[in-house]
Amino acid sequence: MEEPLPDGGADGDSETTPLPREALEQLPHPWPETDLRWRIRQHVRAAGVVVVAVDDDPTGTQTVHDVPVLTTWARSDLEAELRRGGDLFYLLTNSRALAQPAAVALARRLGANLAQAARSVGRPLAVISRSDSTLRGHFPAETDALAETLELQPHGQLLAPYFREGGRYTFGDVHYVLEGEWLIPAALTEFARDATFGFGHSNLRRWVEEKTGGRRPAERSLSLPLALIRQGGPEQVAKVLLQASGGQPIVVNAACDRDLEVVVLGLLRAEARGKRFLCRTAASFVKVRAGVSDRGLLSPSEVLGPSPMPGGGLVIAGSHVPRSTRQLDRLLSLPGWQPVELDVTRLLDAEQARAHLANVQERLGGHLAQGRNVALYTSRDLIAGAGGETSLLIGQTVSAAVVQMAAGLERGPRFLIAKGGITSSDIATRALGVRRAIVLGQVAPGVPVWRLGPESRFPSLPYVIFPGNVGDDCTLAEIAASLAEVGA
Repeated sequence: MEEPLPDGGADGDSETTPLPREALEQLPHPWPETDLRWRIRQHVRAAGVVVVAVDDDPTGTQTVHDVPVLTTWARSDLEAELRRGGDLFYLLTNSRALAQPAAVALARRLGANLAQAARSVGRPLAVISRSDSTLRGHFPAETDALAETLELQPHGQLLAPYFREGGRYTFGDVHYVLEGEWLIPAALTEFARDATFGFGHSNLRRWVEEKTGGRRPAERSLSLPLALIRQGGPEQVAKVLLQASGGQPIVVNAACDRDLEVVVLGLLRAEARGKRFLCRTAASFVKVRAGVSDRGLLSPSEVLGPSPMPGGGLVIAGSHVPRSTRQLDRLLSLPGWQPVELDVTRLLDAEQARAHLANVQERLGGHLAQGRNVALYTSRDLIAGAGGETSLLIGQTVSAAVVQMAAGLERGPRFLIAKGGITSSDIATRALGVRRAIVLGQVAPGVPVWRLGPESRFPSLPYVIFPGNVGDDCTLAEIAASLAEVGA
């Protein structure tokens, strides 16, 4: 394997060359100031700004704590949230499960409602389009729709997929996924082969050109190299951002949270000089932009609360990435966990689907009624359509079946772990009736926990949202076992 190229812009074969993990240690030392997060938080509060993370699936809450998440975007609900006085909230759209025209229509409606609510309440907004750290999602369609309906007319669009908890790093303009001891360019990973959101470039400038069909050529994107961030600090970042015009893409290189803190302070300085920006980012940027402090992982007792529900726990696994399958296999190897499979082939057969669903529902309910721990999962053979939209339709059919099983529960489980972003979103909104929840924190790096609101079917249920691309092979089993053991 080749040695890492110097930071500052990928060239040659760097976007297709895996690097040893030690490449992170060869980068310039981070900017030395340590009070940056505090300064950001003070600025947010002094300005009265509300940071709104428009999240295309619920995994984006994986870096924050004590923050509300809304699953509704009616103007009255947005106004009520803005009047609560908080600095940050999430809006869950689940748009990654939609075809692009529907996702754009949703983004337009949401952006218009946000703009109207902000004017009504009199609070300025900083809107972030939070998406997947492995570059899957409706870009640039969603950000374009948001910019238009928010009446933002941004000078630049920041692209910041760095996400430390998930092992996602960007340097030399190339986005890497940490796998074991290797940094793999994102386009070489399983995520780039997504049937709907696949891509061929790891260099983010070239990725933008690819995703925009050439409308945004790679050479016309700006970049914030790590050398500039780490040696020039916020003021040098601001100087680059002040050059942006016409919604120009701006690649944010980052390999630690301090890099994002420097970028955000530079962003605030550029905004103070009249520049406007829309951000398309992973979860780490949201935390930093709102000045949210770090906190340790939640203990099992903190997740379950002072009065845990009786009975067994429930894990629902819909994600099909190989990592999720390995994690599910490890969970099913634990003693006492009852496997219940939804056979996707039968779900897609109109003659078999109804009887199969009835049988699965009966088995699932029976196990939980007896206080057993249950793993409900979709069959592991991935069935994809001929194209992206067909694959989405198959996914929607499977998700509807999962929702039906969760909605059919007569009693709440002790805890619920949902594996996969689309799966967890559909269960929350369509099966559990969640409209507002509180993000308690994380039970493992990148794995958020919600406490469901009183309007939901099972108020105060601990709801663990486990992204498909997070954790090692043992993480799911470790979380499930630790929660099942409390008070058992």
